[in-house]
Amino acid sequence: MITREQIPTVLDHPVYDSDGSKIGEAKHVFLDDATGRPEWVSVKTGIFGTSESFVPIKDAAVVEDHLEVPYDKSKVKDAPNVDVDAGGHLSEDEEHRLYEHYGIAWDEAWQQANRSDEEGWAHSGTTGAAGGTRPTAAERSSDDAMTRSEEQMRVGTERQEVGRARLRKYVVTEEVQQTVPVRHEEVRIEREPITDANRDAALSGPEITEAEHEVTLHAERPVVETEAVPVERVRLGTEEHVEEEAVRGQVRKERIETDAPDRDRDTER
Repeated sequence: MITREQIPTVLDHPVYDSDGSKIGEAKHVFLDDATGRPEWVSVKTGIFGTSESFVPIKDAAVVEDHLEVPYDKSKVKDAPNVDVDAGGHLSEDEEHRLYEHYGIAWDEAWQQANRSDEEGWAHSGTTGAAGGTRPTAAERSSDDAMTRSEEQMRVGTERQEVGRARLRKYVVTEEVQQTVPVRHEEVRIEREPITDANRDAALSGPEITEAEHEVTLHAERPVVETEAVPVERVRLGTEEHVEEEAVRGQVRKERIETDAPDRDRDTER
């Protein structure tokens, strides 16, 4: 439960449900007539804040700059519409309808209020939880202070896909030229005179005859063959580069003016 001292920090601030979804903005806080404790908060909902729903704040909590209530967003938006009388007072019947909507036992709430009354929390007014509640606002706080609010721009980053890269292997044919030495045989006539060393071989045949002698010639020719061999491995990788990028936005700020007789108009901030 929030305290009366926390009321100025709740008004005109966001209200979130139990799942962390924003419901709307807190507009009024209603105090219990018997205990003087905050009992209900009215929340402006809808796209333009045209609807106002009542939410119990017995189990609500102030977290940083917003109020969290233990009910989901749809539950709050479906709360019954109630009318506040001219004195800004929530009637017993309307409060009873709200208790039923949020599943709060009426008798239990009445007993808790009276128990608080006995413990010294009672204030002037109708006794008991059924006596209704009355509103409070920042301008009705003990120091008559006015809350000035302003918007703050929070800048973050989100990761998104900007493109894809892929590896594709294909075959190309190119001309390669190399020089290789090739050998071949040619006929050469060799003559040697008759000597004592070769005289017997020379006289071993007929003296006068016809004869032929054949020699086989050889030559080398280039031969080309290919072989596939691995030369390298290729893969895709990513690396991050950080760049500074200016982000611009618009934020709204409230100004407070002092308009009093016999003095210049002062503007706060």
